[in-house]
Amino acid sequence: MLSRISPIWWRPLAAVLAVVVVMSVAAPTAAEVFYARDEALALAFPGNTSVEARTAFLTSEQVAAVERRMGTGLESHLFHYYVGRRDGVVTGYAVIETHVVRTLPETFLVVLTPEGVVERVTLLAFYEPREYMPSKRWISQFDGRASDAGWRLGHDIHGISGATLTATAVPRALQKILLFYDLVMQQEG
Repeated sequence: MLSRISPIWWRPLAAVLAVVVVMSVAAPTAAEVFYARDEALALAFPGNTSVEARTAFLTSEQVAAVERRMGTGLESHLFHYYVGRRDGVVTGYAVIETHVVRTLPETFLVVLTPEGVVERVTLLAFYEPREYMPSKRWISQFDGRASDAGWRLGHDIHGISGATLTATAVPRALQKILLFYDLVMQQEG
């Protein structure tokens, strides 16, 4: 069939195909999912005998408190979280948080101690280009943080060169989760 295409049309077509092939190979890979929800919960609560999913509907007072502290509106009044128990005793809480970084979402798991301190943050999925993805080392700076910790980028929190939006989105989401702990999780424990 290619032999029937006149030489005038063959060269531009070949050039376009070559560009498409090169761009598909050279383009940064996006949309990576590292852990499914069940795998994430197994990471959050290893060996626990009970993981309970909970959904809280925030009251208007709770919404106002979060919006006042965050300086922005909430997208939803629903808050989903998980409680881990061993022998009836709460061993911790987990939240699977999804938010938009630049134009696409990232999802991570936040594990809190029963006292509301960040135990661990794990990236579950990242849909932006890889160069905007935070490293495990960068994410580990949040381990041990509580709601009263400093949250200023460049002062209390290290930035990410070339990924300022990621470096801003993660701490804001963590602050929101810690506020939800103060308002909801520790109350319902």
